[in-house]
Amino acid sequence: MPCVETKIVIKGDSKPIFEIIKNMEAYPSFMQDLVSVEILERGENTTVSHWVSNVDGRKIVWTEIDTFYPEELRITYCQTEGDLKKMEGEWKLVPVNEGTEVSLLVDFEFGIPMIAGLLNPILKKKVRENSENMLTAVKAQIEK
Repeated sequence: MPCVETKIVIKGDSKPIFEIIKNMEAYPSFMQDLVSVEILERGENTTVSHWVSNVDGRKIVWTEIDTFYPEELRITYCQTEGDLKKMEGEWKLVPVNEGTEVSLLVDFEFGIPMIAGLLNPILKKKVRENSENMLTAVKAQIEK
């Protein structure tokens, strides 16, 4: 199962950055590949969110449960249904001298074992590009 981790350093305090990352329904306003993010349920430290993404002209749809750990500056997510067999991971924020290091971990499985060997390297590259784009968009939103 492919796993991709990307990181970026953002100038700024970790707590306001965490709040921007936590506000996932705002992502489509500044992330080019996202068509929509809708919060279906909101708990004390959780949300159930429905995502529609456009990656290279292909629509990818999923629902995930997001769990927020504000004291740890961490958010975990796990797909509950959607186009991939598995997609889960976490956002993690770590204060550093230059600001905040934000990392995004994506662990996914396409779900078709016979072609996984062929598609996984391509998907891994796409997931890495998408993750880097998300981090760059968050950085641009914060540092504007």
